[in-house]
Amino acid sequence: MKLPRDVSGARLVKTLAALGYRATRQTGSHIRLTCEAPTQHHITIPNHDPLRVGTLAAILGDVASHHGIERDALVERLFGR
Repeated sequence: MKLPRDVSGARLVKTLAALGYRATRQTGSHIRLTCEAPTQHHITIPNHDPLRVGTLAAILGDVASHHGIERDALVERLFGR
């Protein structure tokens, strides 16, 4: 599935909140998110507008791997594309 090209870091942070991620700290333009379920997981999101496609792909791949689902299914769930 094709990734959206217009996703900002702030929008991704809000979108990942639906999966249980919450901001735990921010250093400069990078926001660290933590999810407690199914196990503790940390990801760092650059607060850029827009995110580079490779960066977005890596973040979503990491989140999908942690939750045990395919990246395309995660994109569909988060962005409805």
